[in-house]
Amino acid sequence: MHAMTNKTVEHLGIPEPDLLASGAIWTAREIEQQPRMLEQTHALLSGLREQVEAFVAPVAGDANARIILTGAGSSSYIGQCLAPLLDRNLAARVDSVPTTDLVSAPYLYLDPAQPLLLVSFGRSGNSPESLAAVALAESLVKDVRHLVVTCNAEGALNTVPARRMMALLLPEETHDTSFAMTSSFSCMLYATLLALGDTQAMDARIGPIAHATARVIDGARLSLQELALHGFDRVVYLGSGLFQGLAREAALKLGELTNGSVATCFDSPLGFRHGPKTFITDRTLVMVFVSNDPLTRRYDHDLIDELRQDGCAARIIEVAAQQRQQQDPDTLLVPGMAEAADIDLLWPYVAIAQIYAFNASRALGLSPDNPNKQGTVNRVVQGVRIHSAAP
Repeated sequence: MHAMTNKTVEHLGIPEPDLLASGAIWTAREIEQQPRMLEQTHALLSGLREQVEAFVAPVAGDANARIILTGAGSSSYIGQCLAPLLDRNLAARVDSVPTTDLVSAPYLYLDPAQPLLLVSFGRSGNSPESLAAVALAESLVKDVRHLVVTCNAEGALNTVPARRMMALLLPEETHDTSFAMTSSFSCMLYATLLALGDTQAMDARIGPIAHATARVIDGARLSLQELALHGFDRVVYLGSGLFQGLAREAALKLGELTNGSVATCFDSPLGFRHGPKTFITDRTLVMVFVSNDPLTRRYDHDLIDELRQDGCAARIIEVAAQQRQQQDPDTLLVPGMAEAADIDLLWPYVAIAQIYAFNASRALGLSPDNPNKQGTVNRVVQGVRIHSAAP
């Protein structure tokens, strides 16, 4: 008989007992599970392909119609990542408008005469602004339908009164228990791309996306852990095109998980020169999400090279899928994605941002699962009063 060995379970390379003791177990699990959850989300949406297409087609194929991608916080950044690509590919106009903007200024965004598909993102589906945005669209827009993308079967967003609604309920494990959105963000992003994009094309791409994300989670975690131990007090995230929304999500994730202890800034590489560059000090980390598009990548590289030549920032990390001829050691390379479209890089790239934020939180002695012990911010927002929009 062979002696049985009790191997300690690890997440992100950290033993489970350590994660439990430091209040980090849920965040670690939910970051690590993303490749598997992406594949499950793909399978779920594939089974609903005909129903989803029939529901969205009347608006998506209408050049006079509009699609609004909406949510609050991380959920709104899903829309910011997707809107430029979907607007390019669909007949309808596609915009990302946060629920926080829709609720506070509905008459700027909702046209009563324009057919509308309101795509609402909600990890919990209980955000007051999300519920109010649906109600406003119902009351103000003559021809409206709602696509709800959510992770919580019990969320109020699933049952809010509406004339035409379809809910995409994602796998239960995507309903993150942690304070910060991780797998919920990545899977709602993926589900929406499938619902409004070329679903058949994604059949061949989900494997490489999930595999690259898994390899990054496993292969980059030690570098990101080491980076977090440097104690940078400012971090800049930069991204062009689709990666502008990603840069904003990365900045929020770090701010949330460090409870505001690290100052963050986000921009595009070209936009950063126009004033925000003054944010850099000798204790600043700059992380640039590099595009695979040849033209966009040149602009990304120009800014990276300029910052390194300036010598003002503490570190400049290049997150890329393509090897440069003279690759700087401060490069996190996503394997197997050199020929991928930028949209496919969102998932391995966001995993890098999440893991860095997770490690920065732990380096500060905080609990990533609940970094804000004061209770001034909450997993589901509180303290919102919804006012009447009647003129």
